[in-house]
Amino acid sequence: MKLRVMLAALLVLMFSAAPFLAAQSQQPSAAQEGYVPVDQLPKPQDTLPAAPLLATAYAFVWLLLFGYVFSIWRRLASVEREMQSVSRRIGPTGGPTP
Repeated sequence: MKLRVMLAALLVLMFSAAPFLAAQSQQPSAAQEGYVPVDQLPKPQDTLPAAPLLATAYAFVWLLLFGYVFSIWRRLASVEREMQSVSRRIGPTGGPTP
């Protein structure tokens, strides 16, 4: 019980302090301070395109999902085999076979 209260208090403190920390970490860039010549701006090829990162993230999530479904499918097949084995052992009368 104490641990839950302490964790809840820690979470509240973290989330309440986040806006203050974010406001302090934002420093104005050269473009926000005034005029910046075009030749000093970052070139478009210097920036990292988002499309490959997005495609990689989606592929990773889909792989995890398929792995999880495959895992469940295998475990369900194992349970079905065990159920068939048990039903063969107890027989049609519902009791153990002699």
